[in-house]
Amino acid sequence: MAAKDGDGWTVCSLGHRHWGLHGASGLLVVHHDDLGVPHVLMQKRSWWSHHGGTWALPGGARDSHEDAVATALREAREEAALAEEGLRVQGVYRDDHGGWMFETVIAESAVMLAAAPANDESVELLWLPLPEITGRTLHPGFAATWSEIQGVIRPETVVLDVANIVGARAERGWWHDRLGAATRLIEDVARLRLSHPVLSQWFPRVVAVVEGAARSAPAVPGVQVVAAMGSGDDAMVDIVRQAKPWEHVVVVTADRGLKERVRALGADTAGPKWLLSQLPSPGKRT
Repeated sequence: MAAKDGDGWTVCSLGHRHWGLHGASGLLVVHHDDLGVPHVLMQKRSWWSHHGGTWALPGGARDSHEDAVATALREAREEAALAEEGLRVQGVYRDDHGGWMFETVIAESAVMLAAAPANDESVELLWLPLPEITGRTLHPGFAATWSEIQGVIRPETVVLDVANIVGARAERGWWHDRLGAATRLIEDVARLRLSHPVLSQWFPRVVAVVEGAARSAPAVPGVQVVAAMGSGDDAMVDIVRQAKPWEHVVVVTADRGLKERVRALGADTAGPKWLLSQLPSPGKRT
């Protein structure tokens, strides 16, 4: 394993020629302005590069020791002098060509970060509003996937009705130790890679709302724990109400009344079964 050991041309099973012996990835940085309009940091490729003169994302070949996220962040530093501070990775979209893949790493930025060509692979870097992107001459690979990717660039939050989910999980004796059952659920969620219908990897913000006897459940890396001072339902409604208009919020609960309240605010809902089907059973933790 060595730096740049992924540089080189390869041919996928579809007969396409690609740069990157181990695949490649790019960084799609998105910023939503005050009106909710997404702006994407786009790169105009140098004339000598593959599909030179087209617009795409900062990115390139993956080294053998890297994953998609590490590659995308490294390439953004090398090509756009873009630091990863202030970025929140939201997910990875995989374009699989059979034996070779390009992975788009989607990251939200609270501001339009300064970016400029940092090497000779870029001619120009611009923050383009979403409606203007298809008006540019796009790299064929980016153009082929953009219609699907643009539908998953908004930030996503999953809110867990912990008391409701713990009850649905029906862990043996949970009602005698609600704090322990809630803590185990949160820890299991923190270790879980949630499934997504479009993204190969999904990293939503996860908020677990605890109440009553479970209110002292400890914080766990990867999961924000909110202790409801009063009604847990009210706390979850407040979280949905405080979300940005362009955020996608999913509340995981079976409570009909809560579902109606959060849906009225624009959130989606999922039943506990959606989450529990992805978790190990309580007796099979490793």
